[in-house]
Amino acid sequence: MSQWTLPRNGFGRPGPVLVVVMDGVGLGRKDAGDAVHLANTPVLDRLWSACPTTSLLAHGKAVGLPSDKDMGNSEVGHNALGAGRVFDQGAKLVDEAIRSGLLFEGQAWRELADRCQANRTPMHFIGLLSDGNVHSHIDQLFALINRCHQEGIERVRLHPLLDGRDVPATSALTYIDRLETLLAEINRSPGRDYRIASGGGRMLVTMDRYQADWRIVHRGWKAHVLGEGRPFPSARAAIETFRAEDPEVTDQFLPAFVIADEQGPVGRIEDGSSVVFFNFRGDRAIEISRAFEEAELSHFDRQRRPDVLYAGMMQYDGDLLIPKRFLVSPPAIVRTMGEYLSRNQVRQFACAETQKYGHVTYFWNGNRSGRFDDRFETYLEIPSDQVPFEQRPWMKAAEVTDAVIAVIRQKSFDFGRVNFANGDMVGHTGHLQAAIAAVAAVDLCLDRILDAVAATKGIALITADHGNADQMFEIDGKTGAFLLDAEGQPRPCTAHSLNRVPFTIFDPAYAGEYELDPSVTRPGLSNVAATALWLLGFEAPEDYDPSLVRGR
Repeated sequence: MSQWTLPRNGFGRPGPVLVVVMDGVGLGRKDAGDAVHLANTPVLDRLWSACPTTSLLAHGKAVGLPSDKDMGNSEVGHNALGAGRVFDQGAKLVDEAIRSGLLFEGQAWRELADRCQANRTPMHFIGLLSDGNVHSHIDQLFALINRCHQEGIERVRLHPLLDGRDVPATSALTYIDRLETLLAEINRSPGRDYRIASGGGRMLVTMDRYQADWRIVHRGWKAHVLGEGRPFPSARAAIETFRAEDPEVTDQFLPAFVIADEQGPVGRIEDGSSVVFFNFRGDRAIEISRAFEEAELSHFDRQRRPDVLYAGMMQYDGDLLIPKRFLVSPPAIVRTMGEYLSRNQVRQFACAETQKYGHVTYFWNGNRSGRFDDRFETYLEIPSDQVPFEQRPWMKAAEVTDAVIAVIRQKSFDFGRVNFANGDMVGHTGHLQAAIAAVAAVDLCLDRILDAVAATKGIALITADHGNADQMFEIDGKTGAFLLDAEGQPRPCTAHSLNRVPFTIFDPAYAGEYELDPSVTRPGLSNVAATALWLLGFEAPEDYDPSLVRGR
């Protein structure tokens, strides 16, 4: 028997097992800021009352993050769903590499630092400036900056991307001020010139993903590399000006800016420099990495590609080797559910719109691009709209649903996973009414999918990867009350929540063959893989986290 052979358990249904990930739909407080509670969700209400249902941990240590104060995110959530086990994730790995000093002893850092010292050129840092700990952490950036100072690197240029998505919506100046304070301290030392050079909001500048809109990367390239953009004397001046011009704008949508003095831009990226993209999460780091590394790029006119040493905080795509140079090795997520199923010739289907397509493919498969076996895997991407999500909160849910129903009716797969992006992408806008509409749209589509599952005598597992739409207002951590703005209104929350997520088994043919296993006392996302395998008729690998169900 091959090491990849999954033993049979005698259970099974004629139809497929389908995992439905309602991205960003958590279990909140059922209050005035809980869009999941406020939405019209007759299907979810019926499922949660009539079907085997529990809740899952989707944040903190349960998904491989450093502490239970860390919100979950779509990357680590889908890693856990697909891997069936918890792996230490980027934030934790980078923290440890900095704490131990291994990051600075590695070949990549030494090459970057040596080049700056030999050429007397700047070290450039590009990345998300916040403590959200989803894509990056400001403390990790500060450790890199301080190390440059300790090693005698004379010039450093910062290109901060403003968050307002994993942290409060208008908190950018908090992080900019902390950064400026550090740079001012270093600049008091002789021979030091450490400055902010450019920046912009993460949803408009640099941090595109899944090739949804390369114009975002182009804006970042012009600001960071070419020094082209609206000039300001400081990052604070840029942010305050943009806010004065549009009082409704949040940090994630601030335009690109360039810091300039009487000589012009203070930090174009020139030949001979070193560049570090300091995000540890991969999805929004791949395209800018390609722009720096690829000799030919057709997506936009770079005008020039500077001769620099470029590195990511981590390698963002281990199959495509993007980027080639990186400071910390990513988690080695092996033997995922998808690989086991392919090796056992189980037909798989994955579908999502562009915004989450990589989550049900790349992240689900353990940060692996492509398929394990083309004969048994079909992936379908539904192109996302390029409009603000609050303007069309239904997004492409209907089109995703149509595609899933079509393949269910064709009986062309045995196991599938589908992601509805609405709860997360609209939740990040901070727009309560739009989030309510987004959740309602998912509920409506879920009804149609479940009808198709029932018609083919299959099973659907309905869950989420983390919370978001369930907490649309900021909450005081001590009192539990909503935080209010200057006008006395609840402050919008654009970040993920720390709430559990639902898990429900929809099985119309259920006849008492199994039950939820009460011995699984702290269930999390990583338990879903073994559960799906059990319902497919397989025993999970021994080192997988246990199934949420057991036979009677």
